[in-house]
Amino acid sequence: MPRRYPVEFRRKVLDLIEAGKPVAEIAVQLGKTAQTVYNWRNQDQIDRGLRAGVSTSESAELVAARKRIRELETELEVTRRANELLKAQSDPKGLYALNAGGV
Repeated sequence: MPRRYPVEFRRKVLDLIEAGKPVAEIAVQLGKTAQTVYNWRNQDQIDRGLRAGVSTSESAELVAARKRIRELETELEVTRRANELLKAQSDPKGLYALNAGGV
């Protein structure tokens, strides 16, 4: 999992890029790879609508939706198992025999 950097830190790096400082120089000064800085720049352009792609907010929504889907699938599986157990415990023939014998 990639390391997460604070939004403020990334914003300062992006401001340096916008000021005209070379990406390679910024990366060396910060001890990051140039690719990391380029990724931040590209994601910022996507978030601002300057480039096609999935924005940060859309990505967060997708992560939350996928998590909720997993939770619901787990809940459904538990419900199905409980239903199967309840079906196995009730024997309809046995109930019919008890009712018929008591008449």
